[in-house]
Amino acid sequence: MTLVKFANGHKNNALNPLFTDVFDSILNDKYFGGSQVSKTPAVNIAEAENQFHIELAVPGLKKEDFKINLEKNLLTVSAEKKVENVDESKKYSKREYSYNAFSRTFTLPESADYANISAEYVDGILNINVAKKEEAKIQTREIAVK
Repeated sequence: MTLVKFANGHKNNALNPLFTDVFDSILNDKYFGGSQVSKTPAVNIAEAENQFHIELAVPGLKKEDFKINLEKNLLTVSAEKKVENVDESKKYSKREYSYNAFSRTFTLPESADYANISAEYVDGILNINVAKKEEAKIQTREIAVK
């Protein structure tokens, strides 16, 4: 099978069309294109009445790839995936599968219960729940007027 790159919206260089294609490919694919995968996963952080909830979008990993460490009030989430199976029989013209490692650190507030942190990896999302201390939970009560 032959892959052909079309120059959409570019004028063809009559003197050397290969020159234009090579530089378009290098500049668009490597530096200015959206094809580069971010080294840090996207994160959602929410606060509920009883806990803080952190979600990291990390598809393609296994739960064994993650390391979650707590040092004082710093929660560090990291992962490393070692790719050992490389198919040498294929000649790639371009390879973009290179999600190797990341590390992300979160500063937990004083109201966090450091002894009560749980994590679960489901469908490419790493969910981390950090419970709040009892005294930090919102308490509602009715106050009588005298």
